Amino acid sequence: MSAKKTEQPILVPIDFSPHSETALIYASELAEALQCPLMALHVVHDPGEAPGYYAAVSGKKKKQLRMIQDVAADMMSQFMQEMEKKYPKQPALRKARTELVVGIPVTRILQMADKTDARMIVMGSQGRTGLAHVLLGSKAEQVVRLAPIPVTIVKAPRE
Repeated sequence: MSAKKTEQPILVPIDFSPHSETALIYASELAEALQCPLMALHVVHDPGEAPGYYAAVSGKKKKQLRMIQDVAADMMSQFMQEMEKKYPKQPALRKARTELVVGIPVTRILQMADKTDARMIVMGSQGRTGLAHVLLGSKAEQVVRLAPIPVTIVKAPRE
């Protein structure tokens, strides 16, 4: 395998759902087998012209407004720490690079795949069907249609 191929990460968009947890674990196993890096990406949906804020509870249980990107960064960090604890035998997970970007999710996923020269995208899907799928569309389906690299869609097991 060429040095170029081993530097290309597997890109995993994360939305903190069980579906993205399943995709992250699948991708970490794949990254280990292919001996390539793993990159977890969270896209903060662009709130338009105005900056977005979340009401967040601080350490002293007081509500305060925080920038949406700051809250998302904390959520990403916590999510990755929880995954490392839950799956200690996943070395690729411990070495994973994380990225947080703002924008339209599908567009930013494709841009990050291009920017990092990703070898593939692994993402979770809720697997909506019927009217819900027609009305809401699917970010995963759009990425599959538009990505110039392989895309693997992973579903969380049913409970």
